[in-house]
Amino acid sequence: MIEFIKATTTEQCKTTALLANNIWREHYTKIIGKAQVDFMLEKFQSANAIKQQIAEGYMYYIITVEATAIGYISIKKEDKNLFLSKFYVIKPERGKGFGKTAMTFLETKAKALNCNSISLTVNKNNGNAINAYEKLGFNNVGTIVIDIGKGFVMDDYKMCKELT
Repeated sequence: MIEFIKATTTEQCKTTALLANNIWREHYTKIIGKAQVDFMLEKFQSANAIKQQIAEGYMYYIITVEATAIGYISIKKEDKNLFLSKFYVIKPERGKGFGKTAMTFLETKAKALNCNSISLTVNKNNGNAINAYEKLGFNNVGTIVIDIGKGFVMDDYKMCKELT
């Protein structure tokens, strides 16, 4: 059974950071390189960074299947939009329908927060994720390049899904 457990404790932040370390090193090193992965994990996905983001209004959810953590989501309400900041699942669990289940969870959460859309950013070279988001009803609405420091940028597409 899949569950979405809201991360609020230090231990849950550490669990999320461990998931991030595993997923990012496996998936993103070939897309953005080891140096940028190392930088982004420390800046955005360490337990301390996650705690800080929660204090700034982000909500983190650990995705579990039969009590085993398989991924995580981070969201933030921005006016009438729910920003999906992070959505990651460990490699052995991809392609099993968890993304579709998570999207139902996110849509329910968005509606409860009085949002009429969900948006996200995705690396332009992350073809599998782009295809998955398109299958889930997201549309590419443009490009966005963000300087994140130390000479690194996030070179992404912005995608949006309107809710009915």
